[in-house]
Amino acid sequence: MWIPRRLCFQNLRDAGLPFVYKRVLSHWCHTSPSRLFVQHSYFSDFANMEDNLGDMGFYSPNPNVRGMTCLNRKAFNKTIQVPVLKVKKEIINKLMKSLKHRLIQRPSLKRVIEDTKDDVNKLVILDPFKIKSVHSFEEGDFLLFKQFDINPQVFQHELELTYENFKCEEILRAVLPEGQDVTSGFSRVGHIAHMNLRDHQLPYRNLIGQVILDKNPGITSVVNKTNTIDSTYRNFQMEVLAGEDNMITKVKENHITYEFDFSKVYWNPRLGTEHERIIGNLKPGDILFDVFAGVGPFAVPAAKRNCVVYANDLNPESYKWLVHNCKLNKVDKKVQAFNTDGRDFIRTTIKSELLKYMKPLSAEQTNSCHVVMNLPALAVEFLDAFKELLEEEPSSNITFPTVHCYSFSKDDDPQKDVKERVEAVLGTKLETLTLHLVRNVAPNKEMICISFKMPGNVIFKRLPETDEPMSKRCRTDEENDVK
Repeated sequence: MWIPRRLCFQNLRDAGLPFVYKRVLSHWCHTSPSRLFVQHSYFSDFANMEDNLGDMGFYSPNPNVRGMTCLNRKAFNKTIQVPVLKVKKEIINKLMKSLKHRLIQRPSLKRVIEDTKDDVNKLVILDPFKIKSVHSFEEGDFLLFKQFDINPQVFQHELELTYENFKCEEILRAVLPEGQDVTSGFSRVGHIAHMNLRDHQLPYRNLIGQVILDKNPGITSVVNKTNTIDSTYRNFQMEVLAGEDNMITKVKENHITYEFDFSKVYWNPRLGTEHERIIGNLKPGDILFDVFAGVGPFAVPAAKRNCVVYANDLNPESYKWLVHNCKLNKVDKKVQAFNTDGRDFIRTTIKSELLKYMKPLSAEQTNSCHVVMNLPALAVEFLDAFKELLEEEPSSNITFPTVHCYSFSKDDDPQKDVKERVEAVLGTKLETLTLHLVRNVAPNKEMICISFKMPGNVIFKRLPETDEPMSKRCRTDEENDVK
């Protein structure tokens, strides 16, 4: 229906709208009184719409998808009512940037659509949570409308949402039984999404995998860990939930590229910051012994920093990819790789190489020596291999190696717990040490790094103790004559 200019301003005055809105409408009424119009059901319909938006299920998929175990994308189609503006086609591009904070935000949804009943204008879809009525606009919006000569009248439009327009978590929350935890997070390892599903989610595991695959560009495989990391080689069994069965992947961490078979080695993308922290303590010429090297996240960047590196891992696959990554990053001449048990590595390679690196080259130039032991479940137990590793301590000044040992703790005071366990294995109190919280692994389970100078009374063999009195000195001839 048409609104006379006089009636238009009376309604605005009663509604208490901003003065700038009155000025904008005055401009339209002055130039063309017939341009201001509303739909007959506009105010009542949008009042109902505001009530509907109060329901958090406005963007939820249809209820009939609940319990679905085989993904049916068409079942997610849903029609909603959204606010729209009619905008002339020739000014759409100029308007969109300025109006972006008012537009609907949904995955893969076009915010400008054709109006089948209007060849001049297009429909710009507004955010129904921000624009619920004409009162939702601000003064800046009205100035924008005036600048582009746009009628600010808001219309309703029926919009069909499809599977592509829903977020990953919205889909999974709608499918899984009500009240149960929804897992949409995963660790990304190259093209692989690695999930840790709980028991109640397992019946839906293939659907979850497919949704993760659909909603994350670049992911081509979704896997689920099927047991804890308790094997000798620190890898775990996994099940492919969706996508291709290709576990050979490539990742980039701290500007360094690694390649490996994710199903046969250990790799945790959450440790990048920790790798960088330790490497940040090294200087060119320093020495690094990596007892549990994996595929090289400590060894390769240390070699890149021109350190001398000795890296070891018991897992033949880890050793293979360690050697490969050293070549890939062109540091194979700086890294000596070993494939043996960690305790044997300490008692052979570290024993034979350590003493010469502990002696400073000169008074001005010294090289620090570091030992990294990143096997949190067991590394503390391996520290006993350092006890009496070397012969009697030389009298000259030496630099003791710094050990960076990782451990898990479920104690109320995890740092104190790790310190006490390390001291118990070494059989001595640690005077110089730092304790660093690496990350929270699980509820009440922390990963701690303890760094300390290896005490001399641990690493060097002790002199045998004896209770026998010192033998008497033989008298000289002069002393005998005195008698």
